[in-house]
Amino acid sequence: MTSGVPPPRKVPCPACGQPAVYAPFNPFRPFCSERCRLMDLGAWASESYRIPAKPAEDEGDGEIPDGPEGPKS
Repeated sequence: MTSGVPPPRKVPCPACGQPAVYAPFNPFRPFCSERCRLMDLGAWASESYRIPAKPAEDEGDGEIPDGPEGPKS
């Protein structure tokens, strides 16, 4: 007879694609290992992941306009 508890779900590791157990006992989930987790963290830290976007039309020349107290020094 079965215990009624489903087996842990396996998902592809976002870094390497190998199956990774997605369960509370896997401290690296959704990654398969600490190595893959740290590789992904390093990619974020080095700004390798970027979201493409078009610049807004009213961005101007990048200068900050003067406030009510006058120009900034």
